[in-house]
Amino acid sequence: MPAVLPPPRTGHRLLAVERLTRVEDGERLHALLWRSGPGWRMVSSAVLGGGIAERAWVLNAQVAHGYRRTDPERHLAGLARDAGAEGPGVGLMTAADVSAPGCARDGGAEAVATAGVSVRGWAATAQEGAGGVPAPGTINVVAALPVALSDAALVNAVITATEAKVQALLESGHDCSGTPTDAVCLAARAPHPGAEVHSFAGPRSEWGARLARAVHRAVLAALPATTPAERPYGARAF
Repeated sequence: MPAVLPPPRTGHRLLAVERLTRVEDGERLHALLWRSGPGWRMVSSAVLGGGIAERAWVLNAQVAHGYRRTDPERHLAGLARDAGAEGPGVGLMTAADVSAPGCARDGGAEAVATAGVSVRGWAATAQEGAGGVPAPGTINVVAALPVALSDAALVNAVITATEAKVQALLESGHDCSGTPTDAVCLAARAPHPGAEVHSFAGPRSEWGARLARAVHRAVLAALPATTPAERPYGARAF
């Protein structure tokens, strides 16, 4: 008999993001700020606060096309400070508009995604990689789980979220596995005495499955629509 998952939880949102606006170099730009507060461990590929550590906020900031600053960490830290974010955090940036993110939740897992795919492609190509400071990320995924995960499960969750992102791209008719500068941030509760620490977050685990569905729907909602002419043979929009 297949396992029956409990219905999605309702009530207080984990990822209650604030929408911020600023004027920079004469351009009106947006940002999303999640003040998670204490008690969260995050794994991220972000330029600011990347790796695995306890973090208190996540900022996803839009920057101008043709971004040329060579100090993105300082830039993001300054934007977070100006917004009143306290403690260590994670900072992501993107040239895509973040004012209307894709948001989804599934059984307690939540995800917020912003996406632009004007520069996209497949991960495995013959093209050589480039050095130096990378350009701003284009598909940014932030997700949260209300449970504690081991270090290995946090890394597993990044894989799960990435697979769900690629699934959303293909189902929406985009001929790519992502953009060259996508970024992700996965948050889970910090362990405390007596609490279960989950060791798995793959797509067939309890929380990995919920995470995958939430990220999949959030990325689908964030992606720009494709036209039939833009879709590869056999692809269809869901």
